[in-house]
Amino acid sequence: MILAEVKPAARPLSPHLQIYRWSWTMAMSVAHRVTGTGLYLGTVLIAAWLVAAASGPAAFDTAQWIAGSFLGRLVLFLYSFSLIHHMCGGLRHFVWDMGKGYEPQTRMNMAKFTLVASVSLTVLVWIVALVLR
Repeated sequence: MILAEVKPAARPLSPHLQIYRWSWTMAMSVAHRVTGTGLYLGTVLIAAWLVAAASGPAAFDTAQWIAGSFLGRLVLFLYSFSLIHHMCGGLRHFVWDMGKGYEPQTRMNMAKFTLVASVSLTVLVWIVALVLR
């Protein structure tokens, strides 16, 4: 029995990243995923801090020293930025879930606002926290 040669179907290829022009909505989509991953990692650090607090004064003092160092504060700043940015991105998706904001210029403006709002709110939260401590 001789098998016939199978030819691939003539169909269009799926578009890929080399074809698309980078846009604000694409960048904020990637940033939303990255900040979501950052939230997982930051939550592990918060859990470690809670374990240190439950383990006794020596462990808690060590955790507080690490959190108060320059690197610790940088990690806390990035964690708070991730939290706020992810929240702003979630609000943008919520607006889309209501069927609004799909016009091209509105999508771009919402994506830009997500970044501006998250940076501004993060800085504001840290200024208030540092002033009130």
